[in-house]
Parts: sequence; structure tokens; C-alpha cells
Amino acid sequence: MHEMALTQSVVEAVCGHAAGRRVHSVKLQIGALCAVIPESMEFCFDLATEGTLADGAHLDIEVTPARAHCRTCDTDFEPPDLILLCPCGSADVQILAGRDLRILSMEVD
Repeated sequence: MHEMALTQSVVEAVCGHAAGRRVHSVKLQIGALCAVIPESMEFCFDLATEGTLADGAHLDIEVTPARAHCRTCDTDFEPPDLILLCPCGSADVQILAGRDLRILSMEVD
């Protein structure tokens, strides 16, 4: 489960930026192509924050849709899943959005 490793990295970054202050909430933005299950990440967040400045903090996850551009038919589209095929059938696509994992904000004392 890679969600635990990702979540631990997020918690380390958040606690580092908190500079000794208690963290009350964290808001993440996760792209649909990251292959992250939000519910698993929420579960891992509770485990990863135990004993840290973020212990008991609330995690808010915003999933952003994927966007891609087909080089064959010059169309932008939203892939329905992780298989990146344009509706025209081409696999010659460029990912425009959906691979990011960002810490958008955090609330501290």
C-alpha cells in the first residue's frame, strides 16, 4: 500500500513547516491519475500522525480530474480511467493534469 509512504511524507512535510506549532487540519489535492485511494490515505493519516504535531488533525482531500491532450486529433479530454486512450482510439496522448499530489493548506496554532 503506497498510500502509507505518501502519507508519511505528507505528515513529515506538514510537521516540518509547522515549526513546533500544533497542526489542526491539512488539505490535500490529489490528481485522479495518482492511483491513490482517498479512504486509504485518510486511514493512513490517522496512523502516521500519532505522536506528531499533527496528532488528531483533520485531513481534507480534494480529488482533481485527469486531463489529457491527443496529439493525433488535437483534442483535450478527460480520461475515464488509468488507461490513457483518446476517444478517437489514439494512445498518443499528453497528460495535462491529474498526476499531482499537493499540500494546499494547513491550519496550525
